[in-house]
Amino acid sequence: MDTTERFRAAVEKRDLTALDDLFTEDIRFYSPVKFTPFEGRPMVIGLLGVLLRTFEDFRYVGRFAGAAETSTDGEEAPSEILLFRAVVNGKQIHGIDLLQFDEAGRVKEFTVMVRPMSAVQALSEAVLAGLIADGLVPDPAGH
Repeated sequence: MDTTERFRAAVEKRDLTALDDLFTEDIRFYSPVKFTPFEGRPMVIGLLGVLLRTFEDFRYVGRFAGAAETSTDGEEAPSEILLFRAVVNGKQIHGIDLLQFDEAGRVKEFTVMVRPMSAVQALSEAVLAGLIADGLVPDPAGH
């Protein structure tokens, strides 16, 4: 089973511990709602925990393989796209997970893109609340 298949199985089973050895220590996660990436394996796994609690009826519906420049260094890296569908607070989401791999086949960059804008807004609000609740980011309101 390759990294993408293992990633997909872990996400579908909501098994965060299975993701640990699939990610580089310095993985970068590019979110559709934040300009700068989330960085580091503990933060990215924590964020995925929040996402998996936030998404309802999450399912992958397709897979594409190829290569693409990374955001970090502009170097071309083996890459795969997993298409997904989900619901957040009653909003239907269509999205993609772009996984980019290092030489050892571990995920070094992970970019998520979703549509439509109303779903992005619902996702942003739900994820921020989850990150604050889990202590991964400070509460901007100071509570």
